[in-house]
Amino acid sequence: MIIPWQEIDPETLTNLIEHFVLREGTDYGESELSMEQKVQHVRQQLASGDAVIVFSELHESVDIKLRRDLHS
Repeated sequence: MIIPWQEIDPETLTNLIEHFVLREGTDYGESELSMEQKVQHVRQQLASGDAVIVFSELHESVDIKLRRDLHS
């Protein structure tokens, strides 16, 4: 189930994004970005609709996924 990011408490959303960034260890190219820059990048993806917040009832977990990867 997709959870609209706008309905999540701002502090909770920041914590969720930070957890995602730390867990994913995403590669941002040749230059390393600060945590704040990585969080902002994910926020932009959520705002543009490229990324979504997904709740799994089966696993009772919340995750951030790229929209294009949802149906794979």
